[in-house]
Amino acid sequence: MHSSHANHPPPLFSFVRISSFLTSILVALASGTNYVPYGPQLGARLQLTHTQINVVGLSGNIGVYGTAPIWGGLVDRRGPKMLMVISFFSLLIGYLGIRQFFINGLPDGTSEIGTFSFGLLVLCGLLTGIGGNGGLVGSMNATAKSFPDKTRATANGIVISGFGLSAFLFSTIAHTFFPGNTSSFLFVLAVGTALPMILGFLFVRPIPPPHITSSSDLEDGTPDSPASYGVGEGLGPGSPTTYSVDNTSHTHLLARDPDEDEDDTRPDIAIELEEEEPLVSPSHVQVPSDYVVPGQVEAVALSPTRAGFARHRSHSSRSISRRSVRSALGKALDGHPNIHGKRLFKSPDFWLLFTICSLLSGTGIMYINNVGAVTQALFAYNNPNYDEVKAAQWQATQVSTVSVMNCAGRILIGIIADFVKGKLRLQRSTCLLLVAVMFIVSQVVCLSIESVRDLWKASALLGIAYGGLFGLFPTLVIEWFGLPHFSENWGFVSLSPMLGGNIFSLAFGRNLDAHGTDDDASPAAAAIATGSSALATIASTLTSAVASATASSSSPSSTNEASPTLTSGVHARAGVPSAHHCIVGRECYTDSLRLTTAACVVALALGVYATWRDIRRQRRGAAREGLPAVVIWQDEE
Repeated sequence: MHSSHANHPPPLFSFVRISSFLTSILVALASGTNYVPYGPQLGARLQLTHTQINVVGLSGNIGVYGTAPIWGGLVDRRGPKMLMVISFFSLLIGYLGIRQFFINGLPDGTSEIGTFSFGLLVLCGLLTGIGGNGGLVGSMNATAKSFPDKTRATANGIVISGFGLSAFLFSTIAHTFFPGNTSSFLFVLAVGTALPMILGFLFVRPIPPPHITSSSDLEDGTPDSPASYGVGEGLGPGSPTTYSVDNTSHTHLLARDPDEDEDDTRPDIAIELEEEEPLVSPSHVQVPSDYVVPGQVEAVALSPTRAGFARHRSHSSRSISRRSVRSALGKALDGHPNIHGKRLFKSPDFWLLFTICSLLSGTGIMYINNVGAVTQALFAYNNPNYDEVKAAQWQATQVSTVSVMNCAGRILIGIIADFVKGKLRLQRSTCLLLVAVMFIVSQVVCLSIESVRDLWKASALLGIAYGGLFGLFPTLVIEWFGLPHFSENWGFVSLSPMLGGNIFSLAFGRNLDAHGTDDDASPAAAAIATGSSALATIASTLTSAVASATASSSSPSSTNEASPTLTSGVHARAGVPSAHHCIVGRECYTDSLRLTTAACVVALALGVYATWRDIRRQRRGAAREGLPAVVIWQDEE
């Protein structure tokens, strides 16, 4: 970041800020390609099972979410340029490697992929996730630090929406210019995702928000806004703005932070004072001195009692308790706490967000990774005229629907969150309830769908809910833990989809394989079962538990209807080329959907609790605002 921008931030709608914002959107558009629909085609080419296809997809998700804390800490300290370089090479190598596997296919005389080759394929998928997340984290960090709080959720939502629209964009390009050519599609992914990272390296950087500094504000101690202290919100490591003024008897002192409370679940960061300056200069001459003006801290004029006046004469007007300085500096300039590191993991709010995000994002990842299999199961069920081309078209329709609604959800939730806080005077966390309810509705609707023609309804609902989740949570991380370490904190929250996504996706894959007609396991599949036995056991146990809990409610007629389906498997399969496909309709995945529905209900309950905690914290803080300010003098040594 240029030093001139730090000292003199450009206007809100300046060219440099808008160019950085637009480039961030472009980078985000190139970062969300982990959900593009080439999985079934790759699986058919390499004779992969559903579980193996899910492992390849999950490797990309692990690359996205597993590197989030690392990339977040790096971008907080070094800026986004290094991430753009890493993303360029990771995306290019990853997609070109997958393309090479697709071109080569299986070696002559073999019917399944080897363990070593499958490991390399998983590595390529991991690289695509690493690169995609690097671009997204860099663009999100620059956007969050370039806009004030009142528009931050909307701006971040627009950038994140590019991530959700990525799959639709590249799918449209591939089907328009390279219809039915998966090899060319993978080449477009390699080049089309890598090149925008070069533009990101050149243009994406945090631009401090504009500020207003007036002498009257400094004298009265009543700034117009938290951002009016001269530094963009959160651009430094929590350090305050320093002003040089004459230190006289009218100099305002810092009050004790009214938010400092032992019951507060989000403690402030203790600031170590590197060097303690003499409290009185040797010459006892009034000289200009620097004093700290933290955000939203009430200033108090010097009017000590008779006893306090004597202490003041011996310590000078610069005497401030060390505890008050720590409390003041522990707040970011926009009034948010500056929580990170060990204190983040000690906060119940972090674990609430982590659990809710794990349950909801795991539901979304499971559906997105397997929507192609759901489409084929519904389209092939009792369909003697099955056509692979038409099945691919239905699959592309679902992916496009999820992608477009994912984009819309990320934009809408940002606008709704800003409206809820700015107009309704409510906490943005109340939007958690809306997101959780949308997830529940999407799963219930998907359970009721019997025709592939109606699957778009579930895809649209799931897409908007999934987009709303990842559009809302970064803003909540800023509100609850502060902006200076936003990317690092969001990175730790972003680890949660790996837990839910792995469990639910493996449950889905095992459920599909259990309803398939080919039970033979390849060496690679056996290696997967051995390497991920713990997750597979959890997935199977949860799925079986949900299935047994709902089996008693099944009517006899439904049981009778299932028998002819299973006995007519060959007829239902029709032209499906691979024996690994599940073609018995809803029976392929209903148990998995019941599992995710229960998980979303739990997430809704946790969201109600999180919202209640946030509202209670807001009311407690509002009650403290009416308390008189107290000056705490430094004790005698």
